[in-house]
Amino acid sequence: MTVEEKSAGAGEAGHIGKDARSDLHVAVEPRGGGGLDIIMESRVAPYYGNSILAQARHVLEVLGIKHARALPFVISARIEAAAKRAGLGLGRKASPEQITLPEPSSRDRLRRSRLYLPGSEPKYFINAALHGPDAIILDLEDSVHHAEKDAARILVRNTLRAVDFGKCERMVRINQLPLGLEDLTEIVPESPDLILLPKVERPEHIAETDRMIGELKSRYGITRPIWLMPILESALGIENAPAIGTASKNVVALSIGLEDYTADLGVAKTAEGRESVYARTRLVNAAKAVGVQAIDSVFGDVGDMGNLRTWAENSCALGFEGMGCIHPAQIPVIHEAFAPSPAEIEKASKIVAAFEEARQRGLGVVSLGSKMIDPPVVERAQKLVERAKKMGRA
Repeated sequence: MTVEEKSAGAGEAGHIGKDARSDLHVAVEPRGGGGLDIIMESRVAPYYGNSILAQARHVLEVLGIKHARALPFVISARIEAAAKRAGLGLGRKASPEQITLPEPSSRDRLRRSRLYLPGSEPKYFINAALHGPDAIILDLEDSVHHAEKDAARILVRNTLRAVDFGKCERMVRINQLPLGLEDLTEIVPESPDLILLPKVERPEHIAETDRMIGELKSRYGITRPIWLMPILESALGIENAPAIGTASKNVVALSIGLEDYTADLGVAKTAEGRESVYARTRLVNAAKAVGVQAIDSVFGDVGDMGNLRTWAENSCALGFEGMGCIHPAQIPVIHEAFAPSPAEIEKASKIVAAFEEARQRGLGVVSLGSKMIDPPVVERAQKLVERAKKMGRA
């Protein structure tokens, strides 16, 4: 959707060009009178032109715009962003119809993989769940240019309302505070499952975010949980990991961002990860100490599946329960690396069965064959079996 003329007060939003898919470019120019003059240029106009024009008029009406030249969830978002950049419709929202929300996310659900989706690129949203990640992340931070933050915020808001992500946990990575507070104002009313907080260094960052979310939930009558996952990306953040993990009862995991962490140290990030062993180990220990999950960073080389598998297996061995993904092809490799082997599941199941039998017989000692089983071994076996069941492997 385009216009022929734009004035100094015009607003624009969206992508244009041969590479733009599942998106549109909108330009809105306010006028003093004359009603709405909508001009649409689209390759799909013969099929969807009437519905696009009808939605455009509806969105402009909701925004209270009566005089403008302007031309489903992307259309609304792009029109609203362009209108607000033109100084129109401020304080109003033109949100699409809301789909039925999925069941609330549980505190200890599987988070083996979380797939990052740039918050300004709707072409990635519709099919994201088909790749089977445990979570999708609608990203408002690093993947969005500063000039597009406002438009991405509206697009992500509409996406939460209109896109069914199936069984995936619906996460949003906001910007670093204080800009992130503006993201929360737009996002929280749409009940995301989890908010990722980048570059967290102090527990006060969590407390401020948690307070804002609480106020917005109360204002909009939201009762379902909205969990928090701080991303620690500096030496100070890593050292403060235990305090950050206990800064709110809504923190369910601690994650690490290695690109920024290694930059903070002034060292190169390597495929082996020698330079971050201390930070990753400390984060895992802090997470386990305070009772939350430990989630590893992303693996940046999408073409190197061999080293990805090695990294993920080492990550699991360190005590991490998952990691980030920047490409769908990484998901099955990560899931396999974080899954217990059939032999491990069989051995753990035998230990759990022996423990249950000993408890039913009133015995204080657990034995398996000729070996005595210590309580820590039983506890570890119980956790492995429970995790295997969540993965559908036991």
